[in-house]
Amino acid sequence: MITNKATLNDEKTVAFRDMIEHRATWFYFLIDEAKKRGLKLDFAHDAIMKCGAFHGVNKFPQTDNIEEFTKSFANDNVQAIFEMAVNTTEEELNIEFHYCPLVNAWKKLTDDEAFIDELCDIAMDGDRGIISQNEHLSFELGDTIAKGCKTCKVRISRI
Repeated sequence: MITNKATLNDEKTVAFRDMIEHRATWFYFLIDEAKKRGLKLDFAHDAIMKCGAFHGVNKFPQTDNIEEFTKSFANDNVQAIFEMAVNTTEEELNIEFHYCPLVNAWKKLTDDEAFIDELCDIAMDGDRGIISQNEHLSFELGDTIAKGCKTCKVRISRI
């Protein structure tokens, strides 16, 4: 069973979450319509991966310095929105997400937890795409809220 409860509710964080939820709603309806038309969802994985790759080249530093990368990937606003616990070493960035506004939006639209998990996996291709453009880093997704886990876990490691 998916649980996803926000604890940080300041005005700025809520406004950012509302924007992300709005995008997640678009995302849901696009993917839902594709499924209704019998389309395989490979196109969505590919498109979101390309979007992530675009941002990986244009938005994030090409560095092997975990601290430097963390400042842009998990800035203060992002940490608040997703209620992240961020731990870094010279070799790894470990993030534990305690809240997900995308999952929150999707739960308002469906009770199909398998579909929510599928949407999450597609959405995570954005992060996979970002990291794919950095020859110094690798990406690993662990637990996810969409799978019913208490938190989402992401590890970004130096190669």
